[in-house]
Amino acid sequence: MSTHNTKEEFEQAMQKCRELFVKKLHDYGVAWRIMRPETMTDQLYIKAARIRSLQIKGCSKIDEGIVPEFIGIVNYSIIALIQLELGVANTEDISNDKATELYDAQAKKALELMLMKNHDYDEAWRGMRVESYADLIFMKILRTKQIEDLNGRTLVSEGIAANYMDMMNYAVFGLIKLIIEK
Repeated sequence: MSTHNTKEEFEQAMQKCRELFVKKLHDYGVAWRIMRPETMTDQLYIKAARIRSLQIKGCSKIDEGIVPEFIGIVNYSIIALIQLELGVANTEDISNDKATELYDAQAKKALELMLMKNHDYDEAWRGMRVESYADLIFMKILRTKQIEDLNGRTLVSEGIAANYMDMMNYAVFGLIKLIIEK
């Protein structure tokens, strides 16, 4: 029997992400409301590319490691899901409190999805390497870019929202391995 409480660990990792999200809301407001989904995907691309680069090189020249990038992937994935739900705005059209409420709703959906998948996959993610989470996130980003280039007209894909949700969950798994299990 596993000694891990995946739900609790997931919630701890998400809380760290939420704390940063709320602080950035204080500093920047909801300026991200003007970003199109494609821009969100490109932001995720930058985060995933940096993780892979740091993993391959084994060091960084900027004093930020992999953990902040995984947090960024979680937060940008949630913002992207909010953008898909609300549509793009031309102004900051929601309050910080509303943004936090929407964030929490997406985090709850992510937890529910993770618990269902974790049941079916029997915690297989625990046997994976953190590098694999980065590769899988990167692949999901490339898939999302392809779906966007097809204007969403796919034959068998789960769609953009499902890819954002998977990216978020893989990033949370990375955070669990890097900061909670240590």
